[in-house]
Amino acid sequence: MNTPLAERLRPKTLEDYISQRHLVGPKGTLSQVIKQGIIPSIILWGPPGTGKTTLAHIIAETSKRPFFALSAINSGVKDIRDVIDKAKQSGGLFTTKNPILFIDEIHRFSKSQQDSLLQAVEKGWVTLIGATTENPSFEVISALLSRCQVYILEAFNKEDLERILNRALSEDVILSNKDITLKDTKALLRLSGGDARKLLNVFELVINAATEDPIIITDELVYDKVKHSPAKYDKTGEQHYDIISAFIKSIRGSDPNAALYYLARMIEGGEDVKFIARRLIILASEDIGNANPTALIMANTTFQSVAVVGYPESRIILSQTVIYLACSAKSNSAYMAINEAQKLVRETGDLQVPLHLRNAPTKLMKDIGYGKNYGYAHNYANNFVSQEFLPDSITDTKIYNPGNNQREKALQDFLKNRWQDKYGY
Repeated sequence: MNTPLAERLRPKTLEDYISQRHLVGPKGTLSQVIKQGIIPSIILWGPPGTGKTTLAHIIAETSKRPFFALSAINSGVKDIRDVIDKAKQSGGLFTTKNPILFIDEIHRFSKSQQDSLLQAVEKGWVTLIGATTENPSFEVISALLSRCQVYILEAFNKEDLERILNRALSEDVILSNKDITLKDTKALLRLSGGDARKLLNVFELVINAATEDPIIITDELVYDKVKHSPAKYDKTGEQHYDIISAFIKSIRGSDPNAALYYLARMIEGGEDVKFIARRLIILASEDIGNANPTALIMANTTFQSVAVVGYPESRIILSQTVIYLACSAKSNSAYMAINEAQKLVRETGDLQVPLHLRNAPTKLMKDIGYGKNYGYAHNYANNFVSQEFLPDSITDTKIYNPGNNQREKALQDFLKNRWQDKYGY
């Protein structure tokens, strides 16, 4: 039998589906939707090997709908239109039995390809189920995203992965007839990176390569047969989070050498360049902010550039920006200021906007004082007039504290010059 172990063990029902209990458990969101028989268009977002394709098949089978599938890797607009035409012919329009169109790696579709899905989804010709490993907020066009429910799948935890291994030993038609003892699981779990498919592929490889009888699975045997360094970067596993954390902290700590090292680790591991660039955008505001406003422009331009260029040339663009950000003055004042402002709002509730700041589009509003005594800044010297903008009960509350750097000292001087003691830090 040439069918891979991962395929042989693919769950056929929700009862066989391991993990994602928040979605497919007895009270899971998707379980309830399937029971009701009215399936919305869906985006399944989660790491590789978490069962997105399997779940799409189960939804189609359980709801007894025709199932059509496309892969974004090798499908064009013509392929999409062809499969939509077939789907329209196979199901009744505007019924609960609309065919399901499953698109794997939908984030790889261009805007024009995603646009070609809109009418079919909007008209109810198909129920779309898209699978993506990337944040759909960035990778799926807003018009399509607004027509879909997004469900998040989580990486398998240790217990889930061990259940999958034990199921393979007890239920698989081939492995259940072998004498296999699962002594160690640490190496298998580490190499899987939370990816069930990868776990089963590695497990099958080790079993097929083993010469002993009975087969005793140990960590040493796994590393010997797989010839895989346990320290290799895995963009879906624990190392992924450790390395991106070290990368960000190195830039924050103004160490370009370390930042470039961790950047190289991610590049060599095949990390998505847009993921790296998005983190640089966040860092540019959170850790540099107004100490160097150009940092945010650089980071945003980098995201746009690497999205167009791709590997391998995008590594140069990332390197340039990482060095620039690491060598930039740092300030977290904007980050701390919005935290403080949100905390104040949560503590004080919905305070009334001062009357002089309120909009007065009607005569009645003007008569009761809306907008009265508001000072229009441009009518005064230096385009400034001293007046209170905060609600009465939190007057003079200090939220923004400029960082100790050249650019923010200039901001501090500006505020002190205008407000005197109120902004006299």
